[in-house]
Amino acid sequence: MLVPDDVRAALAHEIDRLRGIAAGVAWVAEANLHVTLKFLGQVEEARLGAVADALTAVAARCTTFELGVRGLGAFPSATRPRVVWAGLEPPTPLAALAGDIDAALVALGFPGETRPFAAHVTLGRLREPRRLAALAGALARPADFGRLRVARVSLMRSQLHPHGARYSELCGLALPAP
Repeated sequence: MLVPDDVRAALAHEIDRLRGIAAGVAWVAEANLHVTLKFLGQVEEARLGAVADALTAVAARCTTFELGVRGLGAFPSATRPRVVWAGLEPPTPLAALAGDIDAALVALGFPGETRPFAAHVTLGRLREPRRLAALAGALARPADFGRLRVARVSLMRSQLHPHGARYSELCGLALPAP
């Protein structure tokens, strides 16, 4: 799911702040900030039509909603981070949408999710979890990055390049108004 420009700019500003606190983190480029509802991995071109059809059916059953982009955290924990993130609140409507997408794609033979959905925007990744006390302290402060109106879902392609991933939208599917 794409993030609006104003929220993306606020998150990029936060990444710049955190960059000065924590070395050795691969920070996400501003243009690449997004919300992943389901990661598919490598998908054969011949299957993309069926994936788009499944997403179209899910999108038709979900109405638009809004989320706040608030708070900072890390997986697996702030004291030994591997992924640094900004949270999405309330997570319930997004978790329901992610669950519906997962079920629709499991029906097409994709593996189902084994962990509960965690609503977030990834800000950075560490190759190896390690203690970063200054980063843990920075993640504990309150943060509000604005509102995200969920009005469409996107099927995205990720292409890895030496300087990071490049994302392109293969199709965007509008959610009906409530």
